[in-house]
Amino acid sequence: MAGWIGWSCFLAILFLASSTIASSEGPFIVAHKKVKLTRLKSGSERVSVSVDIYNQGYATAYDVTLNDGGWTLDIFDIVSGNTSTSWERLESGTLLSHSFELEAKTKTMFYGAPAVITFRVPTKAALQEAYSTPILPLDILSDRPPEKKFEWAKKLLVKYGPLISVVSMVVLFVYLVATPSKSSGAKGSKKKR
Repeated sequence: MAGWIGWSCFLAILFLASSTIASSEGPFIVAHKKVKLTRLKSGSERVSVSVDIYNQGYATAYDVTLNDGGWTLDIFDIVSGNTSTSWERLESGTLLSHSFELEAKTKTMFYGAPAVITFRVPTKAALQEAYSTPILPLDILSDRPPEKKFEWAKKLLVKYGPLISVVSMVVLFVYLVATPSKSSGAKGSKKKR
């Protein structure tokens, strides 16, 4: 009796391990959602959305569908593209990208939902689901202080300041080494007499 229980435990562990290994050999979808707000001169605001879908698994995902339907039509108008799309397949180790643009109609704080990605795995009958990364809350059409005139110069100085100082020190050093001093020139002329 004890031998039978031992074998049944061994077979149960073997079954669980094999199912875990089999599932890790399938597609593994990772999706990253990015949003960029751009204030237009007309006073409206453009929302650029892009979703990158990676297959980090070992198998191909089929019938891949992206649905990013969390954009309320009361707040946004679709300017270009669609909030949903589909692809026939996503090979292992590859990337798919989708982007669209919206225009904001209302001043609000918007909390967006992650995009939903569905796909098929050949070994499973049911559709598999993955979610994109969430986005930070968007303060749409908010009152922002005007950008200062020399803000671009400050950004350049912060970005390239250390490089400029090192280059100027090297140039100064080369100048000092390469140019003769007046005192050594005067000594040389005294020795010739």
